[in-house]
Amino acid sequence: MKDSEIISKTIAFVKETLKEAEGGHDWFHIERVYLNAQRIAQDQEVDLLVVSLGALLHDIADAKFHDGDESIGPKIAQDFLKSIGVAEKTICHVVNIINNISFKNSLEKKVEAQFLSTELMIIQDADRLDALGAIGIARAFNYGGFKNRELYNPDIAPNLNMTKEEYKKSNAPTINHFYEKLLLLKDKMNTPMGTKMAEERHGFMLNYLEQFYNEWKGTL
Repeated sequence: MKDSEIISKTIAFVKETLKEAEGGHDWFHIERVYLNAQRIAQDQEVDLLVVSLGALLHDIADAKFHDGDESIGPKIAQDFLKSIGVAEKTICHVVNIINNISFKNSLEKKVEAQFLSTELMIIQDADRLDALGAIGIARAFNYGGFKNRELYNPDIAPNLNMTKEEYKKSNAPTINHFYEKLLLLKDKMNTPMGTKMAEERHGFMLNYLEQFYNEWKGTL
């Protein structure tokens, strides 16, 4: 099967699987990550099929919507790719990407055997870009509403030293999420292009927060 056919089948599978997904983790999120991954991968010596499949399948079953079970997504991706005859080496790489892409994994102490590849770094940047800027703000408040969280509470300070488990269990106001994750992403980008794109989106978020606080205090 040609790579283009594999990608087409994967897109159809992801669209069908995520048709009822929460708005910040739906097909359109996947599409944005996929397109940004293609953009970042330009002029780099990478396996473009792995980049495509990793981006398309990275959130096929986000653990936050499956009682924190991080094994479901990789298993669904693996079973699907096997079902359409993708090479085992490619499947293994894609599964490793899904297992290692999440921001919350960066909160754990590094281990020597941690998986790393250029393809992972590209997809990770593309995924993190979608948590930044105007889209990132929209997604943050959409998920906060989905979980019935407060917009902001001046009495609840952001936790800047969370462990992975604390991050997974957090029910803090959405504004806290800016400081606990979103504003940290710029300095966690892996590629020059990803970093450049992140800087502009980061600046937009800082301006948004300034406006938010002024409106909250009634000074604007």
